[in-house]
Amino acid sequence: MSRVAKRAIDLPAGVTASVANGTVTIKGAKGSLTLPLGTGISVVQQDKRLAVQYQGDDAARMRAGATRAHLANMVRGVTRGYERKLELVGVGYRAAVQGKSLNLALGFSHPVLYPVPEGITIETPSQTEILVKGSDRQRVGQTAAEIRGIRPPEPYKGKGVRYANEQITLKEGKKK
Repeated sequence: MSRVAKRAIDLPAGVTASVANGTVTIKGAKGSLTLPLGTGISVVQQDKRLAVQYQGDDAARMRAGATRAHLANMVRGVTRGYERKLELVGVGYRAAVQGKSLNLALGFSHPVLYPVPEGITIETPSQTEILVKGSDRQRVGQTAAEIRGIRPPEPYKGKGVRYANEQITLKEGKKK
């Protein structure tokens, strides 16, 4: 069996899991998440623990490890949640949340309006910081990547949208 899939997942207080029709639903304080199970994968609930089991070939063994990792991320998401911090670097670059959209001024001739997806909350503690929060790890990361993709950091001055603590390797300018 996969070494990752062998470890059971403990469900903390306030978190419930239900397994039915090839899907696992985990509910907690920060919401509810569902995961469809692949072929040959099953999840067994014993007391306050989830165990992943598989039947079949090597592909099912690999999916079992991935399924266990996804379930562990879901349990953490519904208890503590996930957060990604973005920074805006550049003169005049700023962000503000307006209703259900994020208004970005990133040096273009027009403001960029990014619609906030369902299940995600976006906060702007300052004009140059963006906090992306949610219970689904994949959705938080994808949203942060899409915002960063609007104006990724350029390699000469480092201007653009970057993750917090991201190291940008600057290129040397043109020599005379």
